[in-house]
Amino acid sequence: MLAVIEKVEGGHIARYNRPLKHSVEKVWAAITQNDKLGKWMPNLQVVDLKQGGTIKFNMNDVTSNSFDIKIRDFKEKEVFEYEWGDGWVRFELYPKPEGCLLVLIEFISTINDHTSKDLAGWHVCLDVLIDLLNGHYHAKFPKENWEKWHQKYDVSVKELSN
Repeated sequence: MLAVIEKVEGGHIARYNRPLKHSVEKVWAAITQNDKLGKWMPNLQVVDLKQGGTIKFNMNDVTSNSFDIKIRDFKEKEVFEYEWGDGWVRFELYPKPEGCLLVLIEFISTINDHTSKDLAGWHVCLDVLIDLLNGHYHAKFPKENWEKWHQKYDVSVKELSN
C-alpha cells in the first residue's frame, strides 16, 4: 500500500500505516537498537537515544563520511522522531490486541525530483523491517523492489503538482 500524501501547512506529509503482528516492544527495539536498526536501515546509528539526542547518518561509501541528525521527539515505545533533510521522520507505535500499528510519517518541506525516490526508499525500508521482524534478513537492499515502488511514487508526486 502506497503512503498517503497530503498537503499541510509548510509542505506535505507522507503517512505509511503498517499493522504488524508483533509487539510494540519488538518493533521499538527494531527501530531504536543499533544491532537491529542496522539490519534494515544500515545508514543510521543511534548515538544518544533521547529527545535532543543524536543519530549518526553514515554514507556507507568509500568516503566514510557521516553527519549528525537531531532527535526531535522521543517517548519510549511510542514516538521516535528525527530530522530528515529539510523535514523530519516520525515513527509512532500503537498497541493492538494482535500486535501493533506502526505509523511512519515524513514531513516534506519541498516537493522536488528526489521526493519520489525518498518515498520509495522509506516504503522499501519498511518492507525490509517487516521482513526482519518476521525472521527474514535481506543481506542487501532490494533495489528491484525500490524501482517498482519508485515508479508508483513518481506518479503520486506528479499528481501533487497538478
